[in-house]
Amino acid sequence: MTAASAAELLDIANRAADAARFAILPYFRSLGLESENKAASGFDPVTLADRDAEQAIRAVLTKERPDDAILGEEFAQKAGTTGLTWVIDPIDGTRGFLAGTPTWGVLIAVSDAEKPIYGLIDQPYTGERWEGGLGKAAFSGPQGARSLRVRDTATLDQAILFSTFPEIGSFAERTVFDSLAGQVRLTRYGTDCYAYGLLALGHIDLVVEAGLNPYDICAPIAVVEAAGGIVTDWTGGPAHGGGRVLAAANRQVHMRALKILSGV
Repeated sequence: MTAASAAELLDIANRAADAARFAILPYFRSLGLESENKAASGFDPVTLADRDAEQAIRAVLTKERPDDAILGEEFAQKAGTTGLTWVIDPIDGTRGFLAGTPTWGVLIAVSDAEKPIYGLIDQPYTGERWEGGLGKAAFSGPQGARSLRVRDTATLDQAILFSTFPEIGSFAERTVFDSLAGQVRLTRYGTDCYAYGLLALGHIDLVVEAGLNPYDICAPIAVVEAAGGIVTDWTGGPAHGGGRVLAAANRQVHMRALKILSGV
């Protein structure tokens, strides 16, 4: 890939994220926002904000990269001929969005045939944006811009662990997660994609999830890896297909967490 084509993809991704911001913000913390439950059991909500944001992103991509594939959460997959796929989640963390917390985000990734090569995490309400891959490892927000860099915590007893749900996955998955949580310094819940951003900024050490889809994790993988971190499944294999995910700040803490999680 040439520098010019990388620059083009970066520009398109940022314009798509800007379009999503514009579509989403009128809905956030608006009274009476309705949602539909997509889950056969449990609660997996979708709102007009999710759908409008994905349509806004797709409109940019369709205009600028009509031959690329698109995989999104809310609408049908679009085939492509270039070998590149845009993997998008218009609002990762819709439950948090409905509750008014600012820990949801827009996820946009570019994947080749093997893995994500670029990812963007955007939090429209706080004005924060993370980019990783294609030569980028950058964060921008209300306090300015900075490079991404993970922490060097090497032991679990000093590590900070984040996960979206305390009732993570199946009973077996929850059992090994609880074993890991019992060995770290601090465990926090409910931050969705925002947790991966905090890891890439060097504030936390581990993110552990289960039951993810590709659009939940492709962008965070690229961001965390650009910051120097590691993202795998619970066996140490690739995580871009979703499922069980372990993101770690460095090889030492990843190895120690993986030893526990791989017992499921």
